[in-house]
Amino acid sequence: MQILRKIGNVLVGCIAIAAFLIVWEAVTRMMASPFLPGPYQVFLAMIKMATVGDIDGYTLEYHALVSLYRVLLGFGVASITAIPLGLLMGVKPLVRSFATPVIEPIRFIPPIAWIPLSIILLTGINRYVFIIWIGIFFPVLLDTIAGVKRTSITMVNMAKTFGASNNSIIRRIIFPSALPEVMNGLRVGLGIGWMCIVAAEMIGGEPLGLGRLILKYANLLQIDVVIVGMITIGIVGLVMNYLLLLLERRMFRWRVEVRA
Repeated sequence: MQILRKIGNVLVGCIAIAAFLIVWEAVTRMMASPFLPGPYQVFLAMIKMATVGDIDGYTLEYHALVSLYRVLLGFGVASITAIPLGLLMGVKPLVRSFATPVIEPIRFIPPIAWIPLSIILLTGINRYVFIIWIGIFFPVLLDTIAGVKRTSITMVNMAKTFGASNNSIIRRIIFPSALPEVMNGLRVGLGIGWMCIVAAEMIGGEPLGLGRLILKYANLLQIDVVIVGMITIGIVGLVMNYLLLLLERRMFRWRVEVRA
């Protein structure tokens, strides 16, 4: 039964993609604009970018790998800072009261607003990691705190009754209970991280990255390559999200709603 359902989901997805391509082609023919290429023209541009490369000789795969490397670095830094702090703020009300007045106002500043400062104060990969860290940090932090708050107080009190230490309770009860929320924060943060890196690459001035590729060819009015860059971002992001879903499904088999 599960196999049939998966096959059905794949077929529905293929039909949706085909319908989207048909609508895209129809809109392209109706508008007849040189700045709106059709699916086939974009496909040819993708093949050319993947095999020949751009005007600087960098292939599409290389641009994608550079952006992916930057996103993964920022994602890792955000994870190892937001998750422990979220646990601490969720467990210790005093820490939460101390940190909230500082964190909450900063949370509402868009990551893109930090780009000028990062360009001035930081160099190289650090500027991109910082922007991605800003984008991913807060969703992971807030979901971690929410997960800690949803921990069963009955389980915590039972552990205390049997003499468990605070560290043991955090490690064996609170953190595992908060993990589903943490994973949700990581998935949300990953999407924000890709938005941040594309914007940062457009402004950063370095010739590599999918964001820079999009800006470069937008200036040349080659919109087919611009769409190639956009599609590549979507595909890489989709694959990363799917991998996180697979990990979530394996970790939380008891959660029926998790599907990958």
